[in-house]
Amino acid sequence: MTFSTLIMNLTPKCKWYLAFVIAVVCSNEGASRVLDRLSAGGVRLVDGPYNCSGRVEVYYAGQWGTVCDDNWDLLDAKVVCRALGCGAAQKALDQAHFGGGKGEIWLDDVECSGNEESLLSCSSDGLGSHNCGHFEDAGVICEGQSGQSPSDSHSGLTVRIVDGPNHCSGRVEVYHDGSWGTVCDDNWGFLDAQVVCRELSCGPATEAPHQAYFGEGSGSILLDDVACMGSEGSLLECNSGGIGNHNCGHDEDASVTCMMVVPDDGPLIRLVDGPDQCSGRVEVYYAGQWGTVCDDDWDVSDADVVCRQLSCGWAMDAPGQAWFGMGVGIPILLDNIACVGTEGTLFDCPSEAIGQHNCMHPEDASVVCSDYLPIKAGPSIRLAGGSNNCSGRVEVFHSGQWGTVCDDDWDLKDAQVVCQALSCGMAQEAPGRACFGQGSGPITLDDVSCEGTEKSLQDCIGNEPGVHNCDHNEDAGVICAGPTENIEQSSTWTYDSTCRVRLVNGTNNCSGRVEVFHFGQWGTVCDDWWDLRDAQVVCRELGCGEAQEAFRSAEFGEGSDSISLDDLACSGSEDSLLQCPHSGLGNHNCVHYEDAGVTCAGPSGGIQPFNSSWTQGSGSGGF
Repeated sequence: MTFSTLIMNLTPKCKWYLAFVIAVVCSNEGASRVLDRLSAGGVRLVDGPYNCSGRVEVYYAGQWGTVCDDNWDLLDAKVVCRALGCGAAQKALDQAHFGGGKGEIWLDDVECSGNEESLLSCSSDGLGSHNCGHFEDAGVICEGQSGQSPSDSHSGLTVRIVDGPNHCSGRVEVYHDGSWGTVCDDNWGFLDAQVVCRELSCGPATEAPHQAYFGEGSGSILLDDVACMGSEGSLLECNSGGIGNHNCGHDEDASVTCMMVVPDDGPLIRLVDGPDQCSGRVEVYYAGQWGTVCDDDWDVSDADVVCRQLSCGWAMDAPGQAWFGMGVGIPILLDNIACVGTEGTLFDCPSEAIGQHNCMHPEDASVVCSDYLPIKAGPSIRLAGGSNNCSGRVEVFHSGQWGTVCDDDWDLKDAQVVCQALSCGMAQEAPGRACFGQGSGPITLDDVSCEGTEKSLQDCIGNEPGVHNCDHNEDAGVICAGPTENIEQSSTWTYDSTCRVRLVNGTNNCSGRVEVFHFGQWGTVCDDWWDLRDAQVVCRELGCGEAQEAFRSAEFGEGSDSISLDDLACSGSEDSLLQCPHSGLGNHNCVHYEDAGVTCAGPSGGIQPFNSSWTQGSGSGGF
């Protein structure tokens, strides 16, 4: 019998142990570590708040891999906790509660009786056989080592986020000397929040709220006057007043909101490019990005799930073939969805694995829900290309099609009318220069001049519809404060990490100092490592053709606000600067005399200089 035949005749469990021993011994880990791992059943818990909770991972063929949550329950968790000496199982968690893993998914459909010595002794589909994505990684929470409570297993200072809408936003608490305590908001800022978010694998920080934004804690106040640089590995590494030293009350408890926006009950969903928030192209959020849904097998049952999930009533129609336009520049995440219609989310329905499809964007699926707002006579308005329903490129509906608005004379008063018309609160920004990307249809309005009190753009002075002297690189946008009605913290209306780009102080729209829009303000880009490949990404993002030169040392003047990006290392093929490797939003060691700039070749139609003498419209009447 050959060695290969012998291997083929081994049971899956024996194969697993043999591969494990070979991999560990060959990597020179030593006999003691082999015995340690074998005695623990080749299992570990990672990314949890302490040693006895986290995402379940098993070791096979020289690498760690995750366990799919199909059929995952407390009996399976019981086996893991026992194997690790962590006492009784308290919870069996699904849907990547402790974050999605990387690499292989080793086990699926695990079915333990609860008495097995290791997961490999339980029934499963076999090592490496699964139909899952990492958003289904299983997790456990055990009682603690030797039957102790979870708190007994802590050593030193540990951090957690509590009482928020998901595990990546809430009140900050640290563990010290046997109990959890809060952090005072004195000097609490974005850099402190950044450390917390990174420590909990929750992505970049988006906010650092004060004044017990997520409610007051009840234990000790353990930290005050925290002063992080933003690059520390944990709060303990930051300067502070010392553990237990403070002059605060719990009404000053500090909080964070991290970029991780997927709530505990599954990925987010949104409708875009429709006439209102209850109709449009279906997009889902997974692994840090939005993507579309293919229309293969798409029907009203699938649309019903979307409408219910968004509190938009019931489905009236489930159009395919990119009815509300194609999702350009984003992946196709779902295909062959087959909902019954009663599921809680689209991800509860049978479908191909995340990212597996045979589609193109002309097949993007859409829905029209019963709570949609019918298009009234005359122009209607929508925001497209933004990170939520209350920010984006301004588009108006006229003569049967959507068109953009030119940014000539566009200002905060005009934006205010748009925000009010969409019940999106006060206008915060009125960006031009196609800040939210260029539209693809007609340019419907130009030279809009509102007082700010009008009910709609139709009531403002401007050129007649279709009369303009603009290109789409001048499309106007707005950023509103948010919906005027009260919304739950867990609402699907939320800002994501979308970062937009513009060029300022140049001789035209396609040259100037590079600035990105990040969390409500424009900031510059530091010139460390800045080169033609980075400039190429900027020029492409703005529709300005090829990059001609990448400038350093504030060639187009120094900016005055924040510095948003540093150490960019683009390959040149990315669709936006945010996709390039960098040191993290807001992390830099620069000053404004290092602001980066670019000069692009310009759009195929040529560059429009800022000082052109344009022929203005009559400016009388509405549109």
